[in-house]
Amino acid sequence: MKKSLLVLIAFLFVGNISLMAQGTSIKELPKGWHLLDEDKDGFFGISLDKAYDFVKGKKSKTIVVAVIDSGIDTLHEDLKDVLWTNPKEIPGNGIDDDKNGYVDDVHGWNFIGGKDGRNVNEDSYEGARVYHKYKKVFGDASFDPSKLNEDEKEQYEIWLKAKAQIEGEGSEGGMDVFILQKALESSVKGDSILRKSLGKEIYTGKDLDSYAATTPEAQRAKSLLLYLFKENNMMETSNKEFIESLSEYVKGQIKNKEAQTVAPPDYRGEIVKDNEADINDRYYGNNDIMAGTPFHGTHVSGIIAAKRNNGKGMNGIADNVQIMMIRAVPDGDEHDKDIALAIRYAADNGAKVVNMSFGKSFSPQKKWVDEAVKYAESKGVLLVHAAGNDAKNVDTAENYPNPYIKATRDYATNWITVGASSDPLAEPAFKSYTASFSNYGKKQVDVFSPGTKIYSTIPGGNTYGNAQGTSMASPVVAGVAALVLSYYPELSASQLKYVIEKSAVPPPAKVKVPGKDELVDLSEISKTGGVLNAYQALKLASTLKPETRKQEKLPRSVLNNQKG
Repeated sequence: MKKSLLVLIAFLFVGNISLMAQGTSIKELPKGWHLLDEDKDGFFGISLDKAYDFVKGKKSKTIVVAVIDSGIDTLHEDLKDVLWTNPKEIPGNGIDDDKNGYVDDVHGWNFIGGKDGRNVNEDSYEGARVYHKYKKVFGDASFDPSKLNEDEKEQYEIWLKAKAQIEGEGSEGGMDVFILQKALESSVKGDSILRKSLGKEIYTGKDLDSYAATTPEAQRAKSLLLYLFKENNMMETSNKEFIESLSEYVKGQIKNKEAQTVAPPDYRGEIVKDNEADINDRYYGNNDIMAGTPFHGTHVSGIIAAKRNNGKGMNGIADNVQIMMIRAVPDGDEHDKDIALAIRYAADNGAKVVNMSFGKSFSPQKKWVDEAVKYAESKGVLLVHAAGNDAKNVDTAENYPNPYIKATRDYATNWITVGASSDPLAEPAFKSYTASFSNYGKKQVDVFSPGTKIYSTIPGGNTYGNAQGTSMASPVVAGVAALVLSYYPELSASQLKYVIEKSAVPPPAKVKVPGKDELVDLSEISKTGGVLNAYQALKLASTLKPETRKQEKLPRSVLNNQKG
C-alpha cells in the first residue's frame, strides 16, 4: 500500500489534475497467468501444463505441505478436500490421541490461540516490542555498555537498531499520520458516494472505469478512486478489499507513531498465556486454524493446492498434496517462539515442504528459529520463505527469518528465499519481469517466482480473487516443490532446493531493480538469475537416478547462500 498512499496524498494536495484521461488499452492478464508458458501462451509463467504433460502416466505420492500463516477457510469448496488430516487424532474428543502435546490437532495447530478459545488476530511490531522491553535498562543515562556480557551485547545491538527505527520517525511523523488519516477519510467518503450512485455495495476498478458519473460529487469520487485503482494495478480488486487494505496500512502507521512514547499492548500474552521466554513451554494454543483472519492463509493455500480440474474457481499447482495449516502469523509481527515451534510441528507431523509467507525486521530470539530450521533440515523438510515487499536489497537490509545460522556461521541447505517476478502486463506502470515491490539480493534471494495479480481462493466458501506480493510468489515455489517431490519422492530437501534453483529460467530481457528504473540482468539481484519453471524442474529431477539422489553431494555454491 505504500505506493497507493503516496499517490493518494499527491491527489489530495495537488489542484485540478486531469485524472480521467484514458491510456491506451492493453491486453489483459488472464486469471491464473502465473501457471502459463511464455512460448505457448505469451505470459511468463511457470509452464505448468507442460510440466503435467511431462509426468503424464507416472504415479505420484501424496506430499504434506505445511503453511505457516494467518489461518485458512476450512470450508472453502476448493480447499476442504485437500486439508491434511491427522490420522492418529480423533476429532472433537478433547483428548491428545497421538500424544504429540496438541489436543484435537486434526488439520494443524494454532500457536496464537488461547485454551479458552480466543485467538490473537492483531499484534504489535517487533521493533516496538524490543524498544520498550529494554528501554529502561539500555536507555538509562547511567547505563554502561562496556560491562555487558556477550549475550547482553547482542541484545543491546538489537535495541539500538530498534531505537533508531522507532525514534527515527522524526517530527514529521505526526504530520504524516495526520495526512494518512485524512487520506483514508477521503477514500471512505468517496466509496460511500460511489456505492450509492452505482447502486451496489461491491464494485471493482473495472466497474468504476465503465461507470458514467451523473453528478459532480460522484465524478470527483470516481476520479479519486479510479486513479488509485489504476496507478496501483488493482483494477480487479474490490472497493471493500482496497478500503480494508488502506485502513490496515494507516492503522499500522499510527501504531508506529505511538510506539515512540507508548509500549505496545501485550496482545499475545493476554490470550496465549504461555511463558514466552521459555522455548520449552511449547504445548499452548488451540486447534482453531480458521480463527478470524484467514484471508492471507487461504489465498496462499489455494495457490499451492486448490483442487485441480474440479470445475470450480481455479487450479492449484500440485495435484497430490495435503495442506497442514499452522497458525502463527497475526496482523502485525509474528513472534519468534511461535515460528520456531510451528516449524518443529510441521517437521514432526510429516510435512516435507513448509511455506512461510511472512517476515519482519527484528528477530530477538533468532536462536530458537535457527535451531528449528536445523531440526527441519535433519528431517528432510524444505523451507520456502517470501523475500518481502519493501523493494529493498536484503543482502544488506535486515529481513527475518533467514537461512543464516548464527551458531555455526553457515547457511541452511533446506531453505529457499523467493522474490516476486511478474509479466510486463501485470504492472503496466513498471513493465518488468520483476515486481515493483519485491525485495531482492544477489546473495540472499535464491529465485524469483510469479507474485503479481495472483488469482486464488479467498474466505467465503466459494470466493476467489487476486492478491500480490512475495507472499504469493513463495507458495508458487512451494507448490512446484511439492509437485516435483510427489513424482520424485527420493529427493532430499537440499536436492529439491537444487532442482528448483538450477532449473530456473532467466527472463527474456533485462529487468528493473524493484523500486527503481535501473535495468539489470536478473542475476545481478538474485542468486540464480532465474524465474521458477515447473516443467524444467521436473525435467531436471528426472535425470537424477535413485541412487544418485541418496548419495549425491551437491555443490555448496548451489546449496548455500554465500556470506558477505
